[in-house]
Amino acid sequence: MVAAGVFGPGHLGELTRIVPFELADAVLAEAGAVQRRVRLLPSRVGLYFVLAMCLFPDHGYRGVWARLTAVLDAGCPDTRALRDLRRRVGPAPLEALFAMLAGPLGRPRTPGVMFGRYRTVAFDGCRSVKVPDTGRNRAWLGKPGASKGEAGYPLIQLMTLCETGTRALLGAVFGPPAEGELAWARRLLPLLDASMLVLLDRGFDAGDFLAEVAATQAWFLARLRALRRPPVLRRYPDGSFLSLIGGVKVRVIAAEVTVTCHDGTRYGDSYRLATTVLDWRCYPAGALMSLYHERWEHEIAYLALRHTLLAGRVLRSGDPAGLEQEMWALLALYQALRTAITDAVQAVPGTDPDRASYQIAVQTAQHLVTTATNVLGDTMDLTGDIGRAVLARLHGPRRPRVCPRKVKCPLSRWNTHPPGKPATTKRVTKLTTIITGPAHQQQTPTRRPQNLTPAPGP
Repeated sequence: MVAAGVFGPGHLGELTRIVPFELADAVLAEAGAVQRRVRLLPSRVGLYFVLAMCLFPDHGYRGVWARLTAVLDAGCPDTRALRDLRRRVGPAPLEALFAMLAGPLGRPRTPGVMFGRYRTVAFDGCRSVKVPDTGRNRAWLGKPGASKGEAGYPLIQLMTLCETGTRALLGAVFGPPAEGELAWARRLLPLLDASMLVLLDRGFDAGDFLAEVAATQAWFLARLRALRRPPVLRRYPDGSFLSLIGGVKVRVIAAEVTVTCHDGTRYGDSYRLATTVLDWRCYPAGALMSLYHERWEHEIAYLALRHTLLAGRVLRSGDPAGLEQEMWALLALYQALRTAITDAVQAVPGTDPDRASYQIAVQTAQHLVTTATNVLGDTMDLTGDIGRAVLARLHGPRRPRVCPRKVKCPLSRWNTHPPGKPATTKRVTKLTTIITGPAHQQQTPTRRPQNLTPAPGP
């Protein structure tokens, strides 16, 4: 069920149906990376080999090749030949492949994908992908902790735009951390449109950046920093008020959120959100406040990418070109797996994508690569073996609970436990949101308890 001859090792198991031979040949031809003569290691084989490297991060070159050819009658080239194959393919075909695979995957009726008439997406950065400590990598990325002496591996700054309902990636950029998250996020703004509601953390509340987001016709819901004092232009009956940030009219929602655990422990924090969704009747303050936590689905996407798929390992490449190739391959493989998961979940109407296990999908895909199964399978079977494995072991409904942040790196800025938050995992029995209004304008703010269930939009 695989191609014959020297093209035999060029497959990705069942994921080959998402990254078919025709697509592989097209991106190679577009990048000018097709071999000029038929070799024992054609360029198509090289592209699938790089993808398989990301699927088996704990194997060396020859180990990855052995996985690709476990049921094939093919010899194993030496490590130098596989290294030269990677260089011949280069990063451009993998970047083009990710661009072809990237995009929203959820249908409008898929649970968690839409909020009213808007598709919810989120920006977020990741600075935990480590690379080998070589001179060329340091020259490109620098090293962390330079002000206190060099420490640790160089890190890649990754910025992605994610569909929160399915955790699919709409786009990605990466490079040196010194440029900052806002600079990288600006490169993804062309991916936004008027059908999207962008969820933004406090690091993205700069007035000029919010104005650029609004200029794309997309809507946003952003958390504001405590130092901001937006003017009160008009008050709404739901406790929110009209204001102006970066020259853009926004609705500001201030609230106190309190979490009660099963043992009586209580903790909370103050939140202020700004949104360009000005219709308080269709989208009341309580519904938008309860929607904001969906932004954290982006963190789970990074958990799947960094820890489940990459297994927390340092990347392989010792030079920037190799790192770019490896990163684009990792992102393309992540999106291919997310596509297989979402197709399977949407085959069972009403199933929330949150219940699908990314780890099961990865393990099944690894097995199907080793056995070269379903490479050219039934095109009418959209679920496939990966989808059936995921559907057979769905997670139960999400349980409200609070979990302490576990940080292994002593250099992380999150290494200190937040004051007041429980240090052990506890079950949440009650979550209370009280809309407080513009407290700096009112001595006695009107408190309005709100139902945390989002109201359906038009």
